[in-house]
Amino acid sequence: MQTRVLGPLAIDYNGMSIVPTANKPKQILALLALRPGHAVPVGALIEEVWGDAVPRSAATTLQTYILQLRRRIAAALGADGERGGPSPKDVLATAYGGYRLVAPSQGHDLAEFQDLSTRGIRALETGDAHAASTLLGTALALWRGAALADVPKGPALELEVIGMEEARLTVLEQRIEADLRLGRHSSLLPELRMLSARHPLNENLCAQLMTALYRAGSPWRALEEFRRLRGRLNGELGVEPTPGLQRLHLAVLNGDPSLEAVTRTPLRSAS
Repeated sequence: MQTRVLGPLAIDYNGMSIVPTANKPKQILALLALRPGHAVPVGALIEEVWGDAVPRSAATTLQTYILQLRRRIAAALGADGERGGPSPKDVLATAYGGYRLVAPSQGHDLAEFQDLSTRGIRALETGDAHAASTLLGTALALWRGAALADVPKGPALELEVIGMEEARLTVLEQRIEADLRLGRHSSLLPELRMLSARHPLNENLCAQLMTALYRAGSPWRALEEFRRLRGRLNGELGVEPTPGLQRLHLAVLNGDPSLEAVTRTPLRSAS
């Protein structure tokens, strides 16, 4: 089974898609796919699909959706199911008051993203910027757009997607950090400008852009970025930049030689 959630939902079994076109069955399949090998309670599935407006027929309708998904799985299994291979109920099982999608041994893009990210961040922490940049870049390349871009989202999927997108941004910041350590400041500028515009309150990205601008010979532009972020923080949140970003600002003002080396740790920020 090939499962892809880092973009539009795509789940293939024996090369055939089992993703339905109808929205509610697709929501159910997406939630099951995010928790492979684990039972998702019936109540959680009902809440995801109907929220607070649960009809009396919800339990029966949910069973109908599960049946529809199993029919798609049966079509994908084809002759394998007839020859004693797994049945649709083996792939989408009833378990512990809910339903469970089999945990694939491989082929889940979210699991692969998490593995590559963990290895990349560990490499960065141990000082291997080359390995970190490669691993984190490979992890980010798994994304094909916004997480579950084509799936309607109830309360559970909404939280899952928020967490996935936050993880994506964290990995992106760490990959940029690795590239800064490798001296790629000039090539990072277009990407950092775009990201800073997209996340105007993110102090990590602002710090990375300031660092890249300084190393590219534009300290005055680095100072402009600080003033821009400070104005937004003051105007929208009524707060000052964090001490870490203020120290970076002072270092740029003073032309601190330490800016040529990488001594800065990531800042905590609002985004």
